[in-house]
Amino acid sequence: MTITENKTPISIELVIAGRLDTGTAPELEVKLKAIPHDTQTLYLNMKDVSYISSAGLRVVLLAHKLLLPSGGKMVIKSPSEFCKQVLSATGMDSILTVE
Repeated sequence: MTITENKTPISIELVIAGRLDTGTAPELEVKLKAIPHDTQTLYLNMKDVSYISSAGLRVVLLAHKLLLPSGGKMVIKSPSEFCKQVLSATGMDSILTVE
């Protein structure tokens, strides 16, 4: 998995590519916990995520929860077809913002 970070003064986009699973989810979790508390919008660009496991879903939910206390929001941007299927099957597409 690779994670590329793009920043603006009010938002951060993490472009994730590869597999988001038990082996790689901790790397994303470290990145998420380092996001400044004044970030208004976090975009998780998942267009190149080929696989996401329950460990990956847990970290995506963590991102959502980290931004809530400060009034920020998390957006899953351009999810791959596999990610769309997993988000739909788990009902997470009704909880999270998906663009």
